[in-house]
Amino acid sequence: MLHQFDLRVYYEDTDLAGIVYYANYLKFIERARSEWVRGLGVDQAALLGEGVVFAVRRVVAEYLRPAVYDDELQVRTAVLEATGARLRLEQVVWRGAERLFEAEVTLVCLGAEGRAVRFPEGLRAGLRGRIVTG
Repeated sequence: MLHQFDLRVYYEDTDLAGIVYYANYLKFIERARSEWVRGLGVDQAALLGEGVVFAVRRVVAEYLRPAVYDDELQVRTAVLEATGARLRLEQVVWRGAERLFEAEVTLVCLGAEGRAVRFPEGLRAGLRGRIVTG
């Protein structure tokens, strides 16, 4: 299953050279993940009240081409692997048919003590049959 999140580059997203500042790609993919989880019916605010949070454990990023002010971008998120307490995602930022940025992101679910816990059933149910292979 592929999730798609559209966004536009604002002036505040760019650096002195007029291109998207590199760290902002991480913000873009974070927003896309938040909307993806919301779309699966998971209420992250309610989970926080229960002492459960999602945390990024690892990001491997590749910057391929620059985006600039006013570009219309799309973040595509695919699940590569899911275990009880870990998700491995591929997130790619596109401008039309141009692949600009790609990242492999590993997420974990943490309990109140900061230790790994199983992902909530709502998320596990939403992931069934949606893992992209090969």
